[in-house]
Amino acid sequence: MGKGGKAGKVRASHILVKKHSQALEIISRIREGEDFASMAKHSSDCPSRKKGGDLGWFGRGQMVKEFENAAFSLSVGAMTADPVKTEFGYHIIKRTG
Repeated sequence: MGKGGKAGKVRASHILVKKHSQALEIISRIREGEDFASMAKHSSDCPSRKKGGDLGWFGRGQMVKEFENAAFSLSVGAMTADPVKTEFGYHIIKRTG
């Protein structure tokens, strides 16, 4: 399989919540086998929840810095171990491409 992606871009899904404790609970549930997309649909405060949290492809400079740094540091298929705090709340980020 080739890269399949676009140079310098990543594809990610996320779940956005207001509270750190809420984010930790979601991370725990996903680790225990809950589906990321299902959790996004039911728990995320972002309109992307309709697509299971999918944000599509994006390059550097398109997302807030904390989010971007976390997304670009993940390997494909990996999820953030800890919630990522931004001005919008707490994100659980999964890199999908």
